[in-house]
Amino acid sequence: MAWVPPVDIYETAGHELVLKTELPDMTREDIDINIENFVLTVKGEKKVASDVKKEQFHHVERRYGSFARSFSLPQTVDPNRVSAEYKNGVLTVRLPLREEARPRSIKVDVAA
Repeated sequence: MAWVPPVDIYETAGHELVLKTELPDMTREDIDINIENFVLTVKGEKKVASDVKKEQFHHVERRYGSFARSFSLPQTVDPNRVSAEYKNGVLTVRLPLREEARPRSIKVDVAA
């Protein structure tokens, strides 16, 4: 069975999409993030600890191996301003919306 890390995607009041995915026991070098044609792909590999041999396991529930998740992004995302942070086993990708896609208030003048 393939390993599929869980993902949350939400929009902030600061007009950006945020993708958070749980990637425990991985390093930054194990994770690859790519955006092409408004598709965000997160892929990587979660490896079994090298200090434990397969025959030493009594019970295994955690998943290991390669994974890839792809998400279609709206055309309003600015791919040149995307940032990512990996902390405490959680990858956070911030996808700011383009300035022209943000809501604007328009002042209405009252005619006399």
